[in-house]
Amino acid sequence: MDGAKGQSYLKNAAILTITGLLLRFAGMFFRIYIAGQIGPEGMGLYQLIFTLYTLSVSLATAGISVAATRLVAEELSAGRPGGALGVLRRVLGLACLLGCAAAALQCLLAGPAAKYWLGDVRAALPLRLLSPSLPFMAMAAALRGYFLARRRTWPNAFSQMFEQAARILAVMLIIRPAAAMGIEYACAAVVLGNTLSETLSCLWMFWFYRRDRRAAFPLQKRSLPKDAMGRLWAILLPVEGSRCLASALQAAENMLVPACLLPFLASREAALSQYGALKGMAMPVLFFPFSFLSALATLLMPEITEAHIQGRSGALERLIGRMVYLTGVGSILAAGLFTLYAPALGRLLYGSEEVGFYLRVLGPVTPFMYLESMVDGVLKGMGEQMATFRYSVWDSALRIAGVILLLPRFGMPGFLGVMVFSNCFTCALNCRRMLAAANMRGHWLRWAVQPALALLAALYLGHTAALRAAAGGEIAVLAAGALATSLAYAALLWPFGLGSQLRGLWPRSGRVRG
Repeated sequence: MDGAKGQSYLKNAAILTITGLLLRFAGMFFRIYIAGQIGPEGMGLYQLIFTLYTLSVSLATAGISVAATRLVAEELSAGRPGGALGVLRRVLGLACLLGCAAAALQCLLAGPAAKYWLGDVRAALPLRLLSPSLPFMAMAAALRGYFLARRRTWPNAFSQMFEQAARILAVMLIIRPAAAMGIEYACAAVVLGNTLSETLSCLWMFWFYRRDRRAAFPLQKRSLPKDAMGRLWAILLPVEGSRCLASALQAAENMLVPACLLPFLASREAALSQYGALKGMAMPVLFFPFSFLSALATLLMPEITEAHIQGRSGALERLIGRMVYLTGVGSILAAGLFTLYAPALGRLLYGSEEVGFYLRVLGPVTPFMYLESMVDGVLKGMGEQMATFRYSVWDSALRIAGVILLLPRFGMPGFLGVMVFSNCFTCALNCRRMLAAANMRGHWLRWAVQPALALLAALYLGHTAALRAAAGGEIAVLAAGALATSLAYAALLWPFGLGSQLRGLWPRSGRVRG
């Protein structure tokens, strides 16, 4: 990679990393704010609404961004900018068509779906209010694919930040009077902010696109390659089919959880509250540290894919080893902090002991959750999409069976058991496949055992620091404990590989070193 491309790579990586972190921070605290306004039951209803909405989003957008990126990149690399513009126009038209179809379907089925699938008629109004966002979301996905093909990340980053800001502002303006009218209208206010922000984000993307086209292709006329539609459908259909099936299975699971909790709790309100506390409140906290590992993925995933395509097995093994090691180091630290400070986090963020309980139970599982997500990206970069899809289907089938069999008898502890088994099982399958595809051995002593031992010592030092800060209140205890633990953990691991692995992320001559 030459110097100019290396600088572009670093610039794009920095933009994606900073944007991702900012969006995660904003999303996390926005969710805490919403939970404070609508409570656990409202969060449960909100999660159910988004279960169906996610399925509609898959129908509207699955494969659109991938198709736009690949087709535009192919035309540009062949020196046919007119063909790139023509292909993008077709992808935009198809995105609008799919989005409108998904919106009409969701709007028409909102009432029956709320009553018979979600088991709560209060979901109908929010589902209808979400419908108009789907065409805008689909067209924005196509435009984001265009900018990825052009290797311009800042329009995508700025549009996402603008979208999040618009959503937060809109919801904060209307949620309090809406919440006074009941949970149905509170959820309607939240989703109305989502629809407004998606619409504005799409319009912003069109504005970026028109500016970019005038600057890069001022006199270029659109032209459509003869095989464009065939290439488009060849990309779109497999992605659309697999994504929709996976979304349908996940939706089925999420709809079953409150329904299967009902026989155990004998209260719809209690079932929704427990579901909302877990899925809408605890899980976002558990995945919040993953923001920092997403930055790692931004740096390493393209290099792993390139090494695989070029057959550089030594570089591939080193890059995958670096990814697994750093994921293990970060996730094991997160697991320790969640396990030790879960009750205090639950009280501080949500004023809830229940959320703290969920964080403590699932905290030790975060290394499997994080590693599964990272390995899933590696497998897709190595062309192993069908393997990840197959494992996802198996996982969903097992989770659905566990929900049906265990929740009516054991309640939420049964579901927590299902989640623990599911994450460990899927992580093991994905890791096994990755090591086989890369033809490498796992070094789990260095990747997992060594960080775990360092964490035990670091937690002892962190706990000592937390006790000394007890006079400052719970926030002081959390801050002192987390900071002391993290610093001690890094200091213990630094001479045993952490320092060299982190230094290896910074490129020489524009390349992340393998």
